[in-house]
Amino acid sequence: MIEITRAAEPVRTHDLWIEGWRPARSGATFPTYDPATGQVLAHLARGGAEDVNDAVRAATRAGAAWAKVDPNERARLLWKLGELILHHVDELARTEALDTGKPISNARAIDIPRAADTFFYFSGWATKLHGETIPVRGPFFHYTVREPIGVIGAIIPWNFPILLAARKLAPSLAVGNAVVLKPPEEASLSCLRLAELCAEVGLPPGLVSVVTGYGHEAGAALVAHPGVGKIAFTGGTDTGKIVMASAASGLKRLQLELGGKSPNIVLADADVAQAAKAAVSAAFYNQGELCTSGSRLLVDRAIEAEVLAVLTKGTEAMVMGDPLSAQTQIGPLVSAEHRDRVRGYVALGTEEGATLAVGGQALGPGYFVRPAVFTGVRPEARLAQEEVFGPVLSVIPFDGVDEAVRIANSTAFGLAAGVWTRDLGTAHRMIGALRAGTVWVNTYNRFDAASPYGGVGQSGFGRENGAAVLDEVTTRKTVWIAVPE
Repeated sequence: MIEITRAAEPVRTHDLWIEGWRPARSGATFPTYDPATGQVLAHLARGGAEDVNDAVRAATRAGAAWAKVDPNERARLLWKLGELILHHVDELARTEALDTGKPISNARAIDIPRAADTFFYFSGWATKLHGETIPVRGPFFHYTVREPIGVIGAIIPWNFPILLAARKLAPSLAVGNAVVLKPPEEASLSCLRLAELCAEVGLPPGLVSVVTGYGHEAGAALVAHPGVGKIAFTGGTDTGKIVMASAASGLKRLQLELGGKSPNIVLADADVAQAAKAAVSAAFYNQGELCTSGSRLLVDRAIEAEVLAVLTKGTEAMVMGDPLSAQTQIGPLVSAEHRDRVRGYVALGTEEGATLAVGGQALGPGYFVRPAVFTGVRPEARLAQEEVFGPVLSVIPFDGVDEAVRIANSTAFGLAAGVWTRDLGTAHRMIGALRAGTVWVNTYNRFDAASPYGGVGQSGFGRENGAAVLDEVTTRKTVWIAVPE
């Protein structure tokens, strides 16, 4: 049992943010919970179709004016927003830890600074959005320009709320779009605070709206709204398919960053101690609630015992506890429902014949699950094929590089992969052979605002971050001008 006591504080009710604070038109609210205690943390406005319509109308008005703002001014405001986020790093990190269950040290060191970095990076692109002059047949001056799409609907999950909101907002705003954000119902508080900060730096009312609520209500209304030109969605693959089907009726542009079952491959010539230590973090960072989690550890059979020794010791040593404690490395899962889902996979692993080497126990009254390591997992087992999105690691042995690649590519996902080897030639061959949007070599889970990120297959399509995302948030207009001879 993990007992966590919180100082008694009044439970606040948070409104929607549409040109400022306002309740849902229905007046309805719903509770959100502190994952560490299971107690109600706050009440959120239950936004619906009418509220989404209000937000889209406000975004349409604000976006038309914002697109005409001098790009240097857009750049200045986005940079200022990044600075304001850093100014509030402690407040935002605490909010994120309370709302999601992630360790506050991670939120303070990664989530909040990286969110600020995203606004810093894309502020620079506001003044560098170039078209092309293209030679064509005939007496014509021919060129292209980039233009904003208009209103972008952004839907994000609960594992990195403020960081993923920044990834959606920063490039969209930099090029002149407006955004209606549907945050996760389990963890909306940091997104609501971010909307306040947007107003504080001087972004026009209506340019950024936050409509809290349930996915099948507010989220579905946003996807279906005819005034939304594009949907940027991060979340589970099954939900992504629903979003894609709904968006098809309006022929909306889509950007889908979906699930993963990423292989982390340790070859026989790797630095075993380094690779095994990194495998613990790759699998269990953020409680395994990470799309790129290295949830399949593929190990050459020749070094399997050595890797397992380091792996199990490192897993058992991880500190689980209050996410507000600086010493905590593993916090609770985000909800009771998700805890039960993860525990179901722990039971499934045993049923499928794998060996539970360590962990897997649930600890209450919060939503804690000890990091679990399964050995002897068959590549075709459900535990090795389905995204758990929790602290459950499947160790799969292989014999030789060819078998490693075959096993790595044997799932429907293709988000990320890791390779550990001292042989640069082998690394390059594997990079070419692995079906993944990102491949890390002798490292894992590295991200940067300048680095394109996204997947293939059931992991979705489109890219976030870097110059690549500019194609996702703009349209290209082609211009032909006849030149008199």
